[in-house]
Amino acid sequence: MFQHRQNFKDRLPAPDEALPGRPEPTFTLPERHEVLGTALAAPYPDGLETADFALGCFWGAERRFWQTDGVRTTLAGYQGGLTENPTYEEVCSGRTGHAEAVRVVFDPAKVSYEQLLKVFWESHDPTQGNRQGNDVGTQYRSAVFTHGPAQEAAAKASREAFQKVLDGLGKPAITTEITPARTFWPAEPYHQQYLAETKNPNGYCGLGGIEGASCPIGIARTDG
Repeated sequence: MFQHRQNFKDRLPAPDEALPGRPEPTFTLPERHEVLGTALAAPYPDGLETADFALGCFWGAERRFWQTDGVRTTLAGYQGGLTENPTYEEVCSGRTGHAEAVRVVFDPAKVSYEQLLKVFWESHDPTQGNRQGNDVGTQYRSAVFTHGPAQEAAAKASREAFQKVLDGLGKPAITTEITPARTFWPAEPYHQQYLAETKNPNGYCGLGGIEGASCPIGIARTDG
């Protein structure tokens, strides 16, 4: 479908190489989370916070987070790229710069951002660069897209702490990028809660952590 597909598996497009996108989405997002029954789109109740993570195919990644206590809602989508309102096919071409990501809306009184980071690190292999297992391409890169300086500091501290764990296991260096969040574009309705019991409970899930690697929490906590 895209002439330059093979050119963008290992590198992100420059702004003049990115697909232009469109001013409006090509679909209407469902109102409710298939599993949690909560609203998918903002505005959310007061007191909740938002986190964005990319850890490979967003199907399994989203399920990992909606199963976490204290999470209000989750969305599969596209983060960290250049193209406005991208489609799944465009993201897979590599010419949008986006990663498949999960937006996690959570109650910090019930689950801390550091605990979500622990779920993130332990649910995939963050040393693989532009891939996750058999899924190859920049859209599968490992990334934490931060909302504010406190999240950035916590994410970087947790990366450093988890790298020490991996060093002790003789594993490679972490390739996870930690960068300020850009616009989060929700994925098409059929991607939302794809692995829900009511949809595709036995569907593809490419997630897999590093055996024996547990991320310490508490080290990542900040007061900012």
